[in-house]
Amino acid sequence: MRSERFQEDTERRQRGGHPGRRGHGGPHGGGRGFRGAGGWQQADLPPADDAAAWFAGRLPQDWFVGSPTVSVDRDEILVVGKLPAPEGDDSGDTAAAAQGRISRFREESRDARIRIAAEAEARYGRKVAWGASIGDTTALFSHVAVPTMTRLRHDERRVLDTLVDAGVARSRSDALAWCVRLVGEHTDEWLTGLREAMTAVDKLRATGPEL
Repeated sequence: MRSERFQEDTERRQRGGHPGRRGHGGPHGGGRGFRGAGGWQQADLPPADDAAAWFAGRLPQDWFVGSPTVSVDRDEILVVGKLPAPEGDDSGDTAAAAQGRISRFREESRDARIRIAAEAEARYGRKVAWGASIGDTTALFSHVAVPTMTRLRHDERRVLDTLVDAGVARSRSDALAWCVRLVGEHTDEWLTGLREAMTAVDKLRATGPEL
């Protein structure tokens, strides 16, 4: 049995699926996990549509100014809240004061954040990362950097190598991450609309019959 399960997991990895998720690994897995050409998608995880509301109700009221910003992907839930500006700072170095205030919040809230993260991870099946901001200063802590494998053709590799040779990035991996950030900055409105459309399609699929 163990060797059979190992073979199944290996085959799922080769198809782009996730081990241990029966019925979700590929076009023949059955259930609602198959999402067309894109392979494994959000439906393999517990829904997180209510994550923002859950965190708004769960977090201590004195942590942030207003409700935090909560963003969700397949791997992680990122919670970023606004902190009140430091009081009595006459040095004029507002950036340093903001960084110090964020650092203090990080240390003072550590134990509580660990408990809340454990509850959220059990509820949503994703890791929880945190961040805080004051004005233009934002710091993220405990967030996940997920490796992503891809195959690139010659011309696409040349783009990355040009960025490396020009000193924009230190490696092809850094160059690819830079490209993703650049696309995100310049197509934010389009990506937002695409995510909303995908969410609507996922909800419709979830109400459909089992295959």
